[in-house]
Amino acid sequence: MKVTFPEGFLWGAATSGIQSEGGFEKSNPSIWELWYDKEPERFYQQIPCDVVCDTYHRYEEDARLMAEIGMNSFRTSIQWGRLIKNLETNEVDEKAVEFYNNYIDALLDQGVEPILGLYHFDMPAVLQETYGGFESKEVVEKFAQYAKICFELFGDRVKKWSTFNEPIVPVEGGYLYDFHYPNKKDARLAVLVSYNTILAHAKAVHAYREVGCSGEIGVVLNLTPSYTCDDQPQNKLAAYYADLFFNRSFLDPMVKGEFPQDLVDILKAANVLPTTTAEEMTTIKTATIDFMGVNYYVPRRVRARTTVYDLDYFTPEMFFEYYIEENARFNPFRDNNEIKPVAIYDIAQNIKENYGNIKWYLSEIGIAMDVVSEGAVQADGLIDDSFRIALLEEHLVELSKAISEGANCFGVHNWTFIDCWSWINSFKRRYGFYRLDLETQERQMKKSGVWHRELAKNNGFIYEG
Repeated sequence: MKVTFPEGFLWGAATSGIQSEGGFEKSNPSIWELWYDKEPERFYQQIPCDVVCDTYHRYEEDARLMAEIGMNSFRTSIQWGRLIKNLETNEVDEKAVEFYNNYIDALLDQGVEPILGLYHFDMPAVLQETYGGFESKEVVEKFAQYAKICFELFGDRVKKWSTFNEPIVPVEGGYLYDFHYPNKKDARLAVLVSYNTILAHAKAVHAYREVGCSGEIGVVLNLTPSYTCDDQPQNKLAAYYADLFFNRSFLDPMVKGEFPQDLVDILKAANVLPTTTAEEMTTIKTATIDFMGVNYYVPRRVRARTTVYDLDYFTPEMFFEYYIEENARFNPFRDNNEIKPVAIYDIAQNIKENYGNIKWYLSEIGIAMDVVSEGAVQADGLIDDSFRIALLEEHLVELSKAISEGANCFGVHNWTFIDCWSWINSFKRRYGFYRLDLETQERQMKKSGVWHRELAKNNGFIYEG
């Protein structure tokens, strides 16, 4: 079966600044450096983000390697704490400006369109410790000012921007489930940080319009469809609640400019609703985005609770519980996470039917393996990650079907270009088209890199699955 995509489709990969650049010559460490200093044992093999992929020094080499595997676009992020030298006065670090200018130019020279994000979980540590990060309106204003500086410095060449990557994740990890700093378990703060993040996004969108850049601005959301075990009303309601909390909580205000009333009512009843102003609500409502990035990895399986909720603070799990689908497929290399390619189709349908068919792209999709499962370099000079290729093709079949039925999708970015550092999991899981040798920094191509080159060249592939 021939699987094709629209003309001008974006083929590329994604990473973030903090996961790839390394900490060299950075004015302000992030919460990740701060947390590592406090609790290095929380990080897999105690690997911090100080060197990672060394992109700070190797961006020209990497741009060439991107072109070699057919990438015509690449998403990464600016590090707030690198670009802004003085976070009180917004004085920029000239070395950082030079680095990002050179990085952008190197990508463009290789025919790779840069898509830049403003925030990828990397709150400057001093803003977290001094103000509480996005617990504070002060930091909301600082983010808007930082965003404007980015647009003014780089908006002449960067034509696609995203304000936040997966904004719900720092809320979950930092304020509900303890896998991000500041490791609080406080529903009131979780909701406050969510609201202030949405407000910061809106202010950044307005700043982009004020600067008058000729490109587009959007946001990257991790959208995870919620599936349930049967059509019983209580289980369908559980799936509704999971979608409400984990998808619509950011999707609705960032795309439609409005908060779901059901969610507002639940949070008000739980006494965790933040104080808002009419001016803030207008700012959010009028912050119209041009496109959306969608990150997808695994589905969510939920049902009505069969056990008593036993946490002593509010979380979404009050309204449902997770379960494992008996006949599902799982990835043995990533915590046995479920593999469900049709979720891509379902996401596309949801966007088309409920969100005005806004222009979007698959900003992250990745199949985790590890060094052992990928194995050594083969006789042909490649690393055999055929498992990854087969699953990516399954997902792309579903995406192509959705596009043929009218989904407004303009590209696919795989996670990731080179194996990169991944938060407390550091390099436990590998996703790249190139393997990273942590000792030598050598980049070694995998079979998926050759596959991607042909995919981009042909704007599609022959599916034999």
